[in-house]
Amino acid sequence: MAKLYFYYASMNAGKSSHLLQADFNYRERGMRTMLWTAALDSRSAGMVRSRIGLESEAHRFTPETDLWAEVSAVHASGKLDCVLVDEAQFLTPQQVWQLARLADEGGIPVLCYGLRTDFEGELFPGSAVLLGIADALVELKAVCHCGRKATMNLRVDGEGKAITQGQQTAIGGNDLYVALCRKHFSEALRA
Repeated sequence: MAKLYFYYASMNAGKSSHLLQADFNYRERGMRTMLWTAALDSRSAGMVRSRIGLESEAHRFTPETDLWAEVSAVHASGKLDCVLVDEAQFLTPQQVWQLARLADEGGIPVLCYGLRTDFEGELFPGSAVLLGIADALVELKAVCHCGRKATMNLRVDGEGKAITQGQQTAIGGNDLYVALCRKHFSEALRA
């Protein structure tokens, strides 16, 4: 039976490299995969890219993308063995249910990778639904500067000071975010 998986972590935990390794493992065995990433992330330009230099082409989803229809059409033309979704926090709740349907009715394993929370510690809508309905939840580990597990994403300005207000989504990497444990995240917000 196919399952819906959610691999989640703070930034810099290796989510994209883990996704690319899973994709490689399927393809190495002659299986067919379909990769997706958020069109919102303008840095990706239709690619899943990891910080360690791995990358692969991917389809891009927007909030309007019907993932059930798009993936089902490809699956009908030749069996898909796995669907892998990067930046899953940007999925809409409806899209998460579409992915669940692909697993339940289409028989296709779906592996989603994304952030759990934003820079204020709030759940992303897509992540909230994944946490609620995924068959398997897997936390990938990142490390805070103190050595503890990093679970939070601190948004910082050009001087490295915490940004405490703003839109939920601001696309960036190490220039804009720092992965921290909850203790150091809270201290940074209070500073």
